[in-house]
Amino acid sequence: MEYILIFIAAVFVNNVVLAQFLGICPFLGVSKKVSTAAGMGAAVTFVLTIATLVTFLIQKYVLDAYGLGYMQTIAFILVIAALVQLMEIVLKKVSPSLYQALGVFLPLITTNCCVLGVAILVIQKDYNLLQAIVYAVSTAIGFALALIIFAGIREQLEMTHLPKGLKGIPIALITAGLLAMAFMGFSGIV
Repeated sequence: MEYILIFIAAVFVNNVVLAQFLGICPFLGVSKKVSTAAGMGAAVTFVLTIATLVTFLIQKYVLDAYGLGYMQTIAFILVIAALVQLMEIVLKKVSPSLYQALGVFLPLITTNCCVLGVAILVIQKDYNLLQAIVYAVSTAIGFALALIIFAGIREQLEMTHLPKGLKGIPIALITAGLLAMAFMGFSGIV
């Protein structure tokens, strides 16, 4: 039951983008097409899960073991950067079209505060390894879900006649706010 609560809380109630405001740059930048948003969601899911696993192990077996807790942020950033570079190489070989579609936002996963934030939150919440992985996957699913829903709404808005002053970023921000309020409706569940 505990893992189900972690899942529901991470995906819906404490959505990393809509409630904690982490990962806003790719949320606004890659959300113009559903296909690109789905690709970015998958990429973030992979990086977030692997980064959380690796940073958890580094924290427990290196930083804590040798009294180097003060090195947490720099160690986590280095791990995340290395994982993103690895993923960029793999995507370029496996799916060149997705690699092109993600463009500059793929390397930005390195600086996506969502990935670093989750790695640090797992340590702060004192999760065990299985809870950490469930939380990371759930958070990534929540990120991808918000990104895909937002992209779908933005695609529909492109076909709608809007006043000139609302086109582009203004309507995107209004939509993001409404989407965040919609996700707040899940707060009574957990």
